[in-house]
Amino acid sequence: MQELFTTDFWSKLLNSSIDWAINELPGLIILIIALLIMLRVVKFSINRMKKILIRRAENDPSVDTQEAEKRINTLTGIILGATRIVLMTVFIIMLLSKFGIDVGPLIASAGILGLAIGFGAQELVRDYISGFFMLLEDQLRTGDVAIINGTGGLVEKIELRTISLRDFNGTVHIFQNGKISTLANMTKEWSAMVFDIGVAYKEDVDHVMKIMKEVGDDLQNDPEFGTNIIEPIEIFGLDKFGDSALVIKARLKTKPIMQWSTGREYRRRLKIAFDKQNIEIPFPHTTVYWGEEINPLKLSVDQKEK
Repeated sequence: MQELFTTDFWSKLLNSSIDWAINELPGLIILIIALLIMLRVVKFSINRMKKILIRRAENDPSVDTQEAEKRINTLTGIILGATRIVLMTVFIIMLLSKFGIDVGPLIASAGILGLAIGFGAQELVRDYISGFFMLLEDQLRTGDVAIINGTGGLVEKIELRTISLRDFNGTVHIFQNGKISTLANMTKEWSAMVFDIGVAYKEDVDHVMKIMKEVGDDLQNDPEFGTNIIEPIEIFGLDKFGDSALVIKARLKTKPIMQWSTGREYRRRLKIAFDKQNIEIPFPHTTVYWGEEINPLKLSVDQKEK
């Protein structure tokens, strides 16, 4: 403790600091600047590559631009994150060597520690492997609407370990890739809206199907909604006899994520067309019989006499 108050101690400390600042500090500053420049260059290069790939997809008539853009955004995001991790790891190793720390034993120890962690963290390894194959097989992309383990929503973020899903209420659900047992992509390449249209038993089924076809064709020719429809509406025919309605099944193929807005517009126009043609859309009702058949008019007269 007494050495702290001596002039010789502070003189040596000052000389050592000046010597370190002259010999080591410039290299450290250059290293930090190089890291920042590399991060900027990597980000610029990946964004540039993403724009080029999207432009090529737009110029190729055989490629769905929206689908291609989803996959490009997903893959470039993964590449950018992985590259940042590599650059930061190299920077830390070089920084430690600048301070005179032997990184050789440290790297060897990290390898042994990583092996031990790998055996103990099998679930983490499973998440990364599942995420890798999910990206490799193009099962899911950011911007897709999917149902994961029974929960539906918009895919906001895909990483090698987790997937972030936001449902209709705005709640974000995080799923580990290794624990995904069921995955349904509702917006892969194309989507569809299936209609089960119920009409009264007294209606002419062929006439109803003709109106449904006409409404679908008019919607496809609409300048606003027609661009979202891939194929003309498919009228499959009378699907089942319901308790109070004849159910006619139809399907409308649309571009990804466009099925809901297009389906709502089709139902709106179909309701207007049914009203114009006096076609009844029934509601569930029940007829009760007891004893012998009773005439409602006669029953009301008898009740008045009483």
